[in-house]
Amino acid sequence: MAKTEVILIQNIVGLGGESDLVKVAAGYARNYLFPQGLAVPVTAANKRRLDALKKRRGDREAHEFNTMSELSKSISKLLTVVQVKTGDDGKMFGSVTAGMITDQLKTQFDIVLDKRKIHLEHPIKTLGEHDIELRLHAEVLATLKVRVESTTPLAAPVEARSARSEARDGAAKTESRGHKRADRAREEKVVVELGEKPARPEKKQRVEKAENPTKTEKAE
Repeated sequence: MAKTEVILIQNIVGLGGESDLVKVAAGYARNYLFPQGLAVPVTAANKRRLDALKKRRGDREAHEFNTMSELSKSISKLLTVVQVKTGDDGKMFGSVTAGMITDQLKTQFDIVLDKRKIHLEHPIKTLGEHDIELRLHAEVLATLKVRVESTTPLAAPVEARSARSEARDGAAKTESRGHKRADRAREEKVVVELGEKPARPEKKQRVEKAENPTKTEKAE
């Protein structure tokens, strides 16, 4: 396949940056790069444009570096909250993605960030705080603190449930005893109103031993 050398006018991922001289397939240059204004043929006139292209590229890269450096300082002070659904046991459904983090940066702080700049070594699958590496620029790294929270209320601990159950049972027993006393009081009141005395348990007769003998016994 025939190759041709071109001068890139814009950055093209996987191919090169602005003002780079690269070799590409002739058909690719003719049918895509040139019509889209992404590159120009290598000619004497276009070579004279290289200095201007390199200066523009240098200015742009310096601006990007300064912008990302300032963003790095600001973003390291932020705490981004991502809310997820979990089961009753607190385990997450799925994981937190780079796209979810960029969405929350936009929503919470109005920061627009390419999700490709968020580097996740492992998917986030647990609740709590996580330190996420951001590759903002080839020479600028930052750390973003992300807190993953559940939108599902967690079940109360077994001990707490038991304590509440015992308290309810105790209250129910106390209320039941109160009702029984009230019922007995009402029954006694009804009996008195009818002219009857409430039945009382008979007292046991005390048998006392005579301490002094009678006169007859003395005479004998």
